[in-house]
Amino acid sequence: MPNIKSAKKRVLVNNKKAEINKSEKSAVKTAIKNFNLLIDAGKVEEAEAIFPKTVAIIDKAVTKNIYTKNEYIKYSFKC
Repeated sequence: MPNIKSAKKRVLVNNKKAEINKSEKSAVKTAIKNFNLLIDAGKVEEAEAIFPKTVAIIDKAVTKNIYTKNEYIKYSFKC
């Protein structure tokens, strides 16, 4: 555990940011999984309806610098 006040604050901020990043990554993976499940089940119309939302979730994660451009391309091709 750090002794300096600013180092203590950095630990708290880093932990909070790690939790936010974890939830954002989980949301991206869940959106992709739900989209792929609809495709596998043959529900193409529902998949077409959910596709823009899935891409928007991925775009938001890239905008927040949670994923890089290359990861964006990788996840975009998964859905």
